[in-house]
Amino acid sequence: MDSFKFKIVTPERLVQELDVVQATMPTALGDITVLPHHIPLVASVVPGEIVIKDAEGAEHSFAVSGGFVQVYPGKLVILADTADMAHEISEEQALLAHKRAQELLGQKAGIRDHEYAALQVLMDKEFARLKVARKYKQRGVRVRDIK
Repeated sequence: MDSFKFKIVTPERLVQELDVVQATMPTALGDITVLPHHIPLVASVVPGEIVIKDAEGAEHSFAVSGGFVQVYPGKLVILADTADMAHEISEEQALLAHKRAQELLGQKAGIRDHEYAALQVLMDKEFARLKVARKYKQRGVRVRDIK
């Protein structure tokens, strides 16, 4: 079965690098799925879940807060603002962070436009993390608390 190199990196770390047969991610124009021999592409990634399938058929999931995807012949690179593997996400911590951002957004009085935008980005990021954590909790995948 044909495969291609998949790499997801953030400014802080290399999150994952492996051979995959499929990668699905949220972009500004909607979800896209990349398969072997995909045409070259550059697109912006929006907050959500990235799901990849490796050469053995196992699925791996990541919560991302945004970034860019670049598809080259035989290679896909995601430059993410932040990215967490599903097993790294604590549902409780993601829920608390999402609620804190929501509360701060609710206090519009005295918040500048750029602060409002930053809080909205934070809320979107935590919502994506929460969604991935809950999805994999339902599947019985154990998550660990990040301290």
